[in-house]
Amino acid sequence: MSTRESMAYDVVIVGAGPAGLAAAIRLKQLAVEAGREIAVCVLEKGSEVGAHILSGAVVDPIALDELLPDWRDMDSPLTVPVTENHHWILTAKRQFSMPHIAMPGFMHNKGTYTLSLGNLCRWLAGQAENLGVEIFPGFAAAEILYNEDGSVKGVATGDMGIGREGEHKPDYQPGMELHARYTFFAEGVRGHLSKMLKGHFDLEADCQPQTYAIGIKELWDIDPDKHVPGRVIHTQGWPLTDEVGGGFLYHQANNQVALGFVVGLGYKNPHLYPFEEFQRWKQHPKIREILEGGRRVSYGARAINEGGWQAVPKLVFPGGALIGCSAGFVNVPRIKGSHTAMKSGMLAAEAAFDAIAADRTGDELAAYPDALEHSWIAKELKVVRNAEPFIAKLGPVAGTLLAGVDMWMRNLGLGLPFTLKHHKDNEGMWRQDVAPRIDYPKPDGVISFDRLSSVFLSNTNHEEDQPVHLQLKDPSVPIDINLPWYDAPEQRYCPAGVYEIVGRDEGDPRLQINAQNCVHCKTCDIKDPTQNINWVTPEGGGGPNYPNM
Repeated sequence: MSTRESMAYDVVIVGAGPAGLAAAIRLKQLAVEAGREIAVCVLEKGSEVGAHILSGAVVDPIALDELLPDWRDMDSPLTVPVTENHHWILTAKRQFSMPHIAMPGFMHNKGTYTLSLGNLCRWLAGQAENLGVEIFPGFAAAEILYNEDGSVKGVATGDMGIGREGEHKPDYQPGMELHARYTFFAEGVRGHLSKMLKGHFDLEADCQPQTYAIGIKELWDIDPDKHVPGRVIHTQGWPLTDEVGGGFLYHQANNQVALGFVVGLGYKNPHLYPFEEFQRWKQHPKIREILEGGRRVSYGARAINEGGWQAVPKLVFPGGALIGCSAGFVNVPRIKGSHTAMKSGMLAAEAAFDAIAADRTGDELAAYPDALEHSWIAKELKVVRNAEPFIAKLGPVAGTLLAGVDMWMRNLGLGLPFTLKHHKDNEGMWRQDVAPRIDYPKPDGVISFDRLSSVFLSNTNHEEDQPVHLQLKDPSVPIDINLPWYDAPEQRYCPAGVYEIVGRDEGDPRLQINAQNCVHCKTCDIKDPTQNINWVTPEGGGGPNYPNM
């Protein structure tokens, strides 16, 4: 058995997204200001920084203004300011614009930018490396390490060169242990290790269940005559009638539009097919006219935190902290979370630096949640905390009206005297025999497409001869429960065609898992009715390779 080598740092950060990179930069800034050294490394499971990053994205630069005040003079990718902000209510054939004056001021996108979040992370990684941060792309943190006293010691990267049956292949290399005084988990939504930490330290004992949506996105080159840099469009209504969700279309740089569709994962109907809802949405006359004559160039999907302030878990535990979407700081009505993710990383960095300067190790960084409670993150999320649950409980029309009233009141310092609760997204799905079937049109290959051709555009790749990273706790459940009760919803909620029921015509159905298609969206880990699917980290470097999503 090979012995793993180890490396020691002051702070190890798991994940090179906005939160992890902002934390790394802030730690190094504080070290420069104090005239001392601090060793910081960032692990990134994608083949490069940004390879697994997917977001709309419209970015509020408030956190970037605090982190790097001179970013406008530093060749940053924030080059397209939002110039128009539209909110459309769709019916099957028509579009109605919501009056701008009806929306609270924080929904107007004033001062924001539309861009590729992956490119922002690549730029942030460059700033971090200039400050001396060590970044290791292609290395997936696969195991949490603990000290004898139970505090987090660090993480270990996954072994490389493991065969499908667990055997060592000729290119086998054992993982590396990274030890730290404090470890930050910035894995993004439903992170594998973050989920384990929440259970191990009971971090969700005093919060509501986190809720999620799936966001499916495409990038298109469109006719330059139709392109309006900085135009931002959000839609709600058709094709969803009873479920939470909506679409977005952002005019970004270089005659490109980023467009996508978000479906709340608390939906009830097992026949609902989020990918097909997106393809149907693109056929709306107002969306189709923008895309006609254009060319689709990229595709991807990602789960999104939607639980809001009441679903934020305890953020610290002995030896570490949750930051960014590992904790869940998305402002759902604004459809933004990058700015809050960055700020959470900065606050955790400040708490860790002070602890290290005081020669502390492995304790709880209580100063981090205290600072966050008094930050603009808390203020912002408390204003919108009832928006998503109102819509989930009352439906799109009544829910939107009450959510709007509540947000207006809270923005004025008032607000309804309660905070709504959540239920888990995997609960409450209807049986297939009582749920209405949904007839989805076939793709036309021009505006709408099938899943497999879409996954091809995500540049997804996994070494096929490796253990399947989508694990079934009980292999009998897909056929004994999911198929007869819910018509195997994993066939539909996965945006990459990972799950197939084969052998039905022969009377011997079984679940086939095409793990090499997985785009790491984590939807299956969230939505499976019996929570039988467990997403674990595959070999480092696998998964999608998004160029500018």
